[in-house]
This record gives sequence, C-alpha cells and structure tokens, in this order.
Amino acid sequence: MKKVIWFLAVLGIVALALSGCGKSAATQPAQQEQAKPFRIAVILPSSIHDLAFSQSMYDALVAVQKQMGGESAMQFVYSDGMYKVDDAAAAIRDYASQGYDLIIAHGSQYGSSLQEIAPDFPKTSFAWGTTVDTFGMPNVFAYEAASEQGGYVNGVMAAKLSKSGVLGVIGPIETGDAQRYVEGFIAGAKATNPNVKVQVTWTGSFSDVSAAAEAANTHIAAGADVLTGTAQMVVGAIGVAKEKNVLWFGTQADQSSLAPKIVVANQVYHWEIVLTQMIDLIKKGTLGGKAFAINLANGGEVVEYNPQFNLPKDAKEAAEAAIQGIKAGSIKIPLNTKK
Repeated sequence: MKKVIWFLAVLGIVALALSGCGKSAATQPAQQEQAKPFRIAVILPSSIHDLAFSQSMYDALVAVQKQMGGESAMQFVYSDGMYKVDDAAAAIRDYASQGYDLIIAHGSQYGSSLQEIAPDFPKTSFAWGTTVDTFGMPNVFAYEAASEQGGYVNGVMAAKLSKSGVLGVIGPIETGDAQRYVEGFIAGAKATNPNVKVQVTWTGSFSDVSAAAEAANTHIAAGADVLTGTAQMVVGAIGVAKEKNVLWFGTQADQSSLAPKIVVANQVYHWEIVLTQMIDLIKKGTLGGKAFAINLANGGEVVEYNPQFNLPKDAKEAAEAAIQGIKAGSIKIPLNTKK
C-alpha cells in the first residue's frame, strides 16, 4: 500500500513538472514579443564622422540606444553620404518596406521625398529636420534646432576675442539652422561690440570643402582674425584657420579635435531630446503630426568650451551671462530666417 502511495506521489510531481514546462514554453513567444527592439533607420547627407550635422544625429542615436539598454531595446541602421536626393528617396522607401518603426530623413532637402513616400506607409513613422513642417501628415514628425542661441553665445565670445574687429562667417545655403546660426552669431557679436564687422559668405553647398577653404582665405585676407561656419564643409575652413592661426567657433558637433589650439568653443547638438520624445509617442500609438525643437533651455544644445584653449575669464563670463539670459528669456535674438 505504501509503495502505491509513493508511486502516485511521484507521478503527481512529474505531472506538475511537465505542466510547468508546458506553461513556460507557451509564454516564451509572448515574452519574446515584448522584448522586440525598437528599430530606427536614418538617412544622412554626409559621413557619420563629419564633425557636423550628420555626426550630431549619429551620436544622438548611439546615446539613446545606450539609455534604452542597448541593442536588445533599440537598434538602428544608417545610410550616410546621401547627398543625392534621389538616392536618399530610394533608401527611405526601402527602409519603410522593411518595417522599421521610425525612419529619419536628416536633412531639409529630403522633405519632398517624404511627402511622396509617407502616405504609402501609413503605419510607419517618419521624421525630418531641420524644420517644423509635418505636411499635416499623421505619420510625419518634424524637428529643428534653435541654432541662433548657441550662435549668439559664440558671437559674444568672438567679439570679445577679436583684435582686428573683423569676423568671418562661412555658411552653406541661406536656410534652416544654418541661417539661424549665422543670424544669431551676428546678433551676439553686435550686442557685444556694435562696431565689429561681420563678413558672411554663402558657398551654395553643404559639402564643398574647397569652397569653404576659399571663403576662409578671403575673410582672413580682409582682416578677419576669428572665423565660424556651419555644415560638413567647414573642415576646409578649419584647416585654413589652423594654418593661419585664426580662431574658430564651431556648431552642430564638437570640432575641437580638428585644431585644438585655435578652436575656442562649439555649440553641440543633442538630438536625444527629440528622439526620446518621438520613440515614446510612437510606442503609445502617435505616429507623427508633431514638431520638436532643441535649444539651450531643454539641453538639446550645449555650448562646450575647448579645454585645450585658454579662454580669457571675461570672455567666458560674458558667454555664461548670455547663456543664462537666453534661457531666462531676457535676451531676445532677432531673426529674419527664410522658411
């Protein structure tokens, strides 16, 4: 009798064990589904190592991936060097067909492509910048940088440091965050020294390194002892500034490594502020229809001083005062930006 009871007890334990295994196997697909990573594809007009616009987005994606817990939580792929709009459009459509959760067209030149492609993939989220125009589409986000703010701060320091009273600016195309940065830089310089002369050259290209170098040489020949500029082409201008020992102020990414002795400070974009908001909205079912901006107040823009440059105390104090004034709203930066 005892043997029978013992045998039945063993059978019961085995049955419970098998039942437990069956439950675990049944729930495994659901657990895997919950752990599915958020997938992002980004189209970039230049290299991820351009120390400018494209790198600012790439660095932000790396940072967000780390914040979310690594590749198990967020994965991203990129196509860089997409300066040809037709090639970029083909890449956007290809990524959309692969079912990515968010496709970022990181460049104002890609707007018309999104207008055509986004309606064909209503369950996919798209984003583009720098602009606030979502085209009224429910699956398109837009984002921009208040680049005039860091531009203003750089202009304050430039006017403080210039001995000749002449500053040179190299811009790509007179639109978007490039124009806003230039306008902010001029405003900051003029507010610090009303007599300062600011010369501006628009090269007509985001990527023409030789044109940027030529513009830098022209400014220096005209007496400029401080230069700044925006877009991936500025590596050419920085090279000239380094050769001629002329000071440089950067924007979009940290450019100090290119010329540690003459780069004073950089306005660095942190698109993480935008990306995290988009991801949260998409996860909750909002696929687009909203615009975002990064600025000094929300931490999307940060003025970083080059630690290898000996910045005079009064110049840094003036920069910090400008930063606080912009954040508080006591400093208003006039803009005449073309949309």
